[in-house]
Amino acid sequence: MAVDVGQLLAGLDRGERRALARLLTVVEDGRPEQLREIVAATYPRTGRARVIGVTGSPGVGKSTLTDAIAGALRARERSVAVLAVDPSSPFSGGALLGDRVRMQGHHADPDVFIRSMASRGHLGGLSFATPQAVLLLDAAGFDDVVVETVGVGQSEVEVAATADITLVAIAPGMGDSVQAAKAGILEVADVFVINKADHPGAGKLESELRGMLEMGHATAGEDDEPGWWPPILRTVAVRGEGIPQLMDELERHASFLADSGEGDRRVRARAVHTIREIALEQLRLRFARLDVGDDPLLEALASKVANRDLDPYTAADEVLAALEGGEA
Repeated sequence: MAVDVGQLLAGLDRGERRALARLLTVVEDGRPEQLREIVAATYPRTGRARVIGVTGSPGVGKSTLTDAIAGALRARERSVAVLAVDPSSPFSGGALLGDRVRMQGHHADPDVFIRSMASRGHLGGLSFATPQAVLLLDAAGFDDVVVETVGVGQSEVEVAATADITLVAIAPGMGDSVQAAKAGILEVADVFVINKADHPGAGKLESELRGMLEMGHATAGEDDEPGWWPPILRTVAVRGEGIPQLMDELERHASFLADSGEGDRRVRARAVHTIREIALEQLRLRFARLDVGDDPLLEALASKVANRDLDPYTAADEVLAALEGGEA
């Protein structure tokens, strides 16, 4: 079915939620020419929304925590978009979990927009289309965009490249402190949230995390620069316990980003990450279009590698050189 991107962008300008939803579908489908048009049209009015990343292992209650965060933000009269990155269905390629299943309480609120997006096998806990989707939600005028990752464990640290603040949710009795150390989450977490804190072992988990932070985290205020020490909060999200304190930490972190210059640094780092990801995806697409039967260089190199006359790395270098020179 043909999509008139220009018409949808006009609808977005008018604040039409249906146009936003359809544009997100176009972004998720990932057609390069349409992505270019959408990003070029919306990028100048982005950079206003605060992006909150929520990550953590499966089973820690990320969805309930995200729901509670959205409710608390609405109580402060902030508009909220939630982007929930779910595992992909092996049959349809779509998200396994539906957005309306997870956050039924907000369905009638016009200032809350909820969208599930399939990861489609992309590592890092996010979909490749997630940064572009965040841009769209930013351009749509939301005050906060909450990105909940798929919950795949050690590869979830990519969320830190997309978010202004990264919340790492953990829970007692799941070995999360060890998992966090393995995953490198200690380095990317801005706030640790011990959810399900009414379960046994919450105090022990907090002590373990504090010990790990003291051993591995850079000293706050080093070289006379203001530093951020990740706070550890306890919540029972299903009952809203600890959520007001979490909101206070979000505000404190926003002040830190503004006052220390760390916010500007993160914006630049995000720009580098976005450019690199787009360039790599374009290169991948160019490689995907190459076919041994149609491309004489690739066919010749494949024959040499198959006959052990050339090693694969050298062959790959030749393909890259040809692509850079516009020959492939």
